[in-house]
Amino acid sequence: MAHSYNDDLRLAHVLADNADNLSMERFLANDLQVDTKPDMTYVTESDQAVEAAIRRTLKSARGRDVVLGEEQGQDAVESVGGRRWIVDPIDGTANFVRGVPVWATLIALEEDGEIVAGCVSAPALGRRWWASKGTGAFTGKSLMSSRQIKVSQVSDLEAASLSYASLGGWDVIGKGQAFAALMRRCWRTRAYGDFWSYMLLAEGAVDIAAEPELNLWDMAALDIIVREAGGTFTSLAGAPGPWGDNALASNGRLHDAAMAYVGHFPDQGPPDESWTDEPEDDAPPAEPSNVHAFEFSREPADDRP
Repeated sequence: MAHSYNDDLRLAHVLADNADNLSMERFLANDLQVDTKPDMTYVTESDQAVEAAIRRTLKSARGRDVVLGEEQGQDAVESVGGRRWIVDPIDGTANFVRGVPVWATLIALEEDGEIVAGCVSAPALGRRWWASKGTGAFTGKSLMSSRQIKVSQVSDLEAASLSYASLGGWDVIGKGQAFAALMRRCWRTRAYGDFWSYMLLAEGAVDIAAEPELNLWDMAALDIIVREAGGTFTSLAGAPGPWGDNALASNGRLHDAAMAYVGHFPDQGPPDESWTDEPEDDAPPAEPSNVHAFEFSREPADDRP
């Protein structure tokens, strides 16, 4: 019988409830205290307060577990049972600072090197998503008021919707032209950004999401939700899970096609700067057509892999 993480998921919702209350109290506040970290990213009093509150609750409820958080790093003690909570108190702090409602608290549980539960709570959007190993992915107001979500069945890049955070980072890793080519190939591109790209993917509203520079706490909760919704989550090098420094997530059907553009393998020499979405010279010309059939449906819940 598969191990149940129901109690951990319930705890994650309690943590998210408390985080929502703290963060919403200061969202749009005129006297919000904002600083910059050494990497020039924003940190606010709310980032600090939310992480501190989560740590206090976990110390009481899961005292044997380790906590890794964006603001305070990892506990100096080792986990007794191979369990670690991974927390981003406010993903999208720049949005939070500017009054844009697209930000969320990300909470994930790792056990023996695998992400087994995750919760993403975006109170300014009035949305929450969660998943645990082997039980599917859900969205709703609470565990008792929810619906299961599934990725799309889109199988052609020409019919795909691609979401991303920004363009500059792709140039940094030598993939600017490749990513631009992927954008041109896809039917639709939007910069929903941060956690939201991946939650829309899990819901089947977006088909591909990718970012060139990320940390573990940015990805851990997103990974389990995307996978339990039937999607695929890897690094740009193709390694499964949130363990790389970047991410490519898809509905699974499109993963190889997207990886052909943005897959990043440093050991294979300098990045290829000649990417194009033009066909090969010996490829047969595509027949012109003004009619395209798009398949946006989600897989039925009972057909979950």
